[in-house]
Amino acid sequence: MDRFIFLMLASILAGFALLKVPLAGTFLSGIEPITDLIGLLAMLIFSLVLIYKGLMALLGK
Repeated sequence: MDRFIFLMLASILAGFALLKVPLAGTFLSGIEPITDLIGLLAMLIFSLVLIYKGLMALLGK
């Protein structure tokens, strides 16, 4: 179970890093909106999974 939680935390950090990566001035600058969307979705989805798992652990299910 601990590996799963650490994996979710690492995924949230990866999403945050994807949001903050500077792509201006590189050949990848055209896909910056896509990387922002992927980073935002990763942070949102994995945060919701952690909240759900935490609530299930508190409720004992």
